[in-house]
Amino acid sequence: MCGIAGFVDLKQNLLDNADGNLEILIKMRRVLDRRGPDDHGEYLSECAGLSHARLSIRDLAHGRQPMIKRRNNGEYALVYNGEIYNTDELKRDLRSRGCVFTTTSDTEVILWGLMEYGIDFVKELNGIFAFAFWDNANRVLYLARDRVGVKPLFYSMIGDTLVFGSEIKPLFQYPGIQPVLNRQSLCEIFGVGPARTHGVGVFKGVNEVKPGYAARLDINGFAETPYWVLRSAPHTDNYAETIDKVKYLVLDSIKRQLVSDVPICSFLSGGLDSSLVTAVARRELGTINTYSFDFTDNRRYFASSGFQAEEDWPYVNIMKDALGANHIYLECDYDELADYLYISVDAKDLPGMADIDASLLYFCERVKLHNKVAITGECADEIFGGYPWFHRKDMFDRRMFPWSYDMESRQSLLRDELVNALDITEYALSRYEESLAEVPVLEGETGEEKRRREIAFLNLKWFMSTLLDRMDRASMYTGLEARVPYADHRIIEYVFNAPWSVKCKDGAVKNLLREAAAGLLPAEVLRRKKSPYPKTYHPQYEALIKSRLADTLRDKNEPVNELIAADKVTRYMNESFDYGKPWFGQLMAGPQMIAYLLQINYWMKKYKISIEL
Repeated sequence: MCGIAGFVDLKQNLLDNADGNLEILIKMRRVLDRRGPDDHGEYLSECAGLSHARLSIRDLAHGRQPMIKRRNNGEYALVYNGEIYNTDELKRDLRSRGCVFTTTSDTEVILWGLMEYGIDFVKELNGIFAFAFWDNANRVLYLARDRVGVKPLFYSMIGDTLVFGSEIKPLFQYPGIQPVLNRQSLCEIFGVGPARTHGVGVFKGVNEVKPGYAARLDINGFAETPYWVLRSAPHTDNYAETIDKVKYLVLDSIKRQLVSDVPICSFLSGGLDSSLVTAVARRELGTINTYSFDFTDNRRYFASSGFQAEEDWPYVNIMKDALGANHIYLECDYDELADYLYISVDAKDLPGMADIDASLLYFCERVKLHNKVAITGECADEIFGGYPWFHRKDMFDRRMFPWSYDMESRQSLLRDELVNALDITEYALSRYEESLAEVPVLEGETGEEKRRREIAFLNLKWFMSTLLDRMDRASMYTGLEARVPYADHRIIEYVFNAPWSVKCKDGAVKNLLREAAAGLLPAEVLRRKKSPYPKTYHPQYEALIKSRLADTLRDKNEPVNELIAADKVTRYMNESFDYGKPWFGQLMAGPQMIAYLLQINYWMKKYKISIEL
């Protein structure tokens, strides 16, 4: 894993100001050094500049980037962030075509593949990636991103120059690109946030290559094209065949993602998803460090709800003992959690899932003290139907994003004039309806059957993307690589088309995955009720962030006061919060709204953001 950045201008010679352009590349790379603290490099040609910050995971000695090759008087350069899990198969084919490898890195496989097959080679990659490929002879730049958007890639156009980076922050190192918010920006933050519309970078003029897309810049301009689209297809396998196929795909993906030249650890919550990944990794590797996450005094203050029924620790202990793993318990206290709200904005360049982001960042930082690569159970709920909105009729039937339908909570704290100017409800509804129009429905699907497919598609496109974004920023900010084997596109394609009667047979949530995991996990874990990522219920955390927001309201120079109404916020903070009624996802309730406002204020101040309405 790494950080990439660069810029391309086809109408000037960058070498005329080589020193100045190299200085810009270095500045862009330095703000990404946390993603790749092990090595770095720059490349500059007449039209293109590329920069790379490396986290060394495979071929530690020889995988340096930018990687450059020359052939037939042509020069090709690649900067890449990610991991490719079918490297060996791809390498065999490329060798048969005469390609000679001088490293064991997957970077060289991508570079040779693009040189041999062009951008269509991206369709052959099984992995997580974002890359920039420069063809100097033909003056063409390609940007590409993996199918479900595990790895990020942002860009902006300033004049004739395309500027890109793994995160938003390197774009602001390029002269002339400024942090400005417009109406769409504020609608993203208050209407669909902490999710984001695909392709939207929130800041004015900042975009993101969409998942499953490749972009081309040449003398004719810039264009993005999808190379992968999720499709509907009739499911022809019987029940037993479906379970066998899912078991093969899941185990194959986990095994493929264990490739590394440094030790791999696992995030272990004691739930079905992370326990299965950990059990397979333990069996394949022989030994493994495992980590569980919780909060100080949570056993004392935990409150069961319809979204979070029970604590993790009893099941963590069952798995730890069953596997004989080297387990490490990590805890975060409430004052550290409050401080990490701001650091998580540094990591993400945007306000995010409040203390859910902050705690993951804190935990990743602790894991990195011992390990450099972690394998996780992320994405199984979106793919196999684990969330309440797949099952609760009130959420299932609501004609809005089921994890984010309460628009009143979102706009109740804003200034009246801003509410009137933005109409965030209409904005969110438009994004929802646009996504529904993309759902690949089978001919003849109607009613509940059609709605099942819509909910599955919305989860993959929106909710899963949000959690993957969170995982990438939290892990990479600490120099930790987090892998997500359930997000293998082969699993997504197959399970998307499996009927609900198989996915949730006899009402068993995630039945298909449970059946595939049978015999691999203790019975208590295999049949455990779904429980989300942990959160703190400590009353002192709520008191602390209320105090911080009250201080913010009193200081009229704090930028968030341009957006929120002090009297509304004060009344809101005096209410008794219902932790079981989230305004986003399963965990973001009243305290997380306060924390979100604190993040927005810090974000506006840190980036010196201006607003254009």
